[in-house]
Amino acid sequence: MSRGDIAYENFLKGYNCTQAVTVAFSDIFGLSEDKLAKISGGFGGGMGRMREVCGTFSGVVMILSEVYGYSEPKDLEAKKALYEKIRAAAEQFRKDNGSIICRELLGLEKMETSATPEPRTAEYYKKRPCPMLCKYAADLAEKMINTEK
Repeated sequence: MSRGDIAYENFLKGYNCTQAVTVAFSDIFGLSEDKLAKISGGFGGGMGRMREVCGTFSGVVMILSEVYGYSEPKDLEAKKALYEKIRAAAEQFRKDNGSIICRELLGLEKMETSATPEPRTAEYYKKRPCPMLCKYAADLAEKMINTEK
């Protein structure tokens, strides 16, 4: 099973989009699935369901930051290298999906005003590209990591 398949299944289990993607990489983070789900929880729904940056892409950013990130604040070369990877991921995500903005991917006109998540029903899954975006994002992150090894 690919990490993309795991992320897809995670979303169907009820994780939000960011959680679904990041939890598929819990071994890389060295954190339990519970801890990683908690850390990534607020990024779902385009950051707290505001429909801004797609949560699946936020998951990619978190994964690439864990693998290629830096901890020395003055290491400008490391910062630049990470930002280049994030930009490359965003470019690929946009190319393949049209946007990295949640509301655009969902076909919504404006920012969501309610923080209340929708119930996960069969109708919800029919109208949402989110499970497939979870798969796509996890596969993209995995490809970017494996290409560099």
